[in-house]
Amino acid sequence: MVASLYGIEQENKAIWVFLEQEKGVLEPVSLELLTKGREMADQIGWSLAGLLLGNNVESLTAQAFSHGADQVYLADHPLLEPFTIEAYSHVVFDGVMDAKPSVFLFGATPNGRDLAARLAVRFRTGLNADCTDLRLDIQGDLLVSEVSGFGGGVLALIEMRHHRPQMATVRPGVFSVSQTTPRQKPGVIPLPVALTEEMIRTRILHRVVGEVADLSRAPILVAGGRGIQNNFEMTQELADIMGGEVGGTRPLVDEGFIPRERQIGQTGVVCSPKLSICLGISGAFHFIVGIDKADTVISINSDPEAPIFEYSDYCIVADANQIIPELIAALRPVEEVHHA
Repeated sequence: MVASLYGIEQENKAIWVFLEQEKGVLEPVSLELLTKGREMADQIGWSLAGLLLGNNVESLTAQAFSHGADQVYLADHPLLEPFTIEAYSHVVFDGVMDAKPSVFLFGATPNGRDLAARLAVRFRTGLNADCTDLRLDIQGDLLVSEVSGFGGGVLALIEMRHHRPQMATVRPGVFSVSQTTPRQKPGVIPLPVALTEEMIRTRILHRVVGEVADLSRAPILVAGGRGIQNNFEMTQELADIMGGEVGGTRPLVDEGFIPRERQIGQTGVVCSPKLSICLGISGAFHFIVGIDKADTVISINSDPEAPIFEYSDYCIVADANQIIPELIAALRPVEEVHHA
């Protein structure tokens, strides 16, 4: 196998997190990775650093420090606004080759995936994609990445023994966010930016941002499966009354009942709601991955042997199509009932 550009004999014992930002706001997944990175770094006695690129974004370093970063490597330059793969990969590559961290983590966002894949090729190292958990093997100084596949039938634990940096992308919503204190006095380390306009072949002529709900942040999630596909409008109505967001399983997406961005599970969105109501969902593992971190799960299914009940706090054996109208009637504001 081809050797990476630097190996274990040259690495510095540090965890780096790519701090993705959009218009001066850090992506939530970056804070999730800092929280998890702080936990792992404390277990093994390593340092935790954030890598921040953009234009006039130094103010974001304070937020990174409050979530556990010991240092923030900062590349601040007009050509780093907005994100372009040529500019970002060039600056990040130089920064990593100078510092040689052992571990480098990215959010599994469109930009994070793009950048991580490009860099993995340039470093001649591996990339563990869409991880559902991370931990450090303290004895071997190895990052252990957990990746599920084949509908949950396989759970792979992947290690990178000889190649550096050890790279991974993690789905948004997998880890919680908490503020914490770095082990050492935080500091900002400027990175040189050797960029010219000629080096950037991508030109953003027009940018359109769709109005898409962030299900990974929804406090209340109402999810539907095959059992309610012909009555999905009621599921939406129930979610609206509860002030929550609506999602669904892959079959409902494939059959056109809900848009792709509202798919819950391993190939969709991983959610961490306070309350998840699952309607007519059997409970295949690739869906369970999407609600595993919910505080409370209420499931309604006509099959008393449905696997979803094994992951639920409250189980109702009934036809969800009959229960949903009763829930709507019970939750509808009193003034609406009187008006009707």
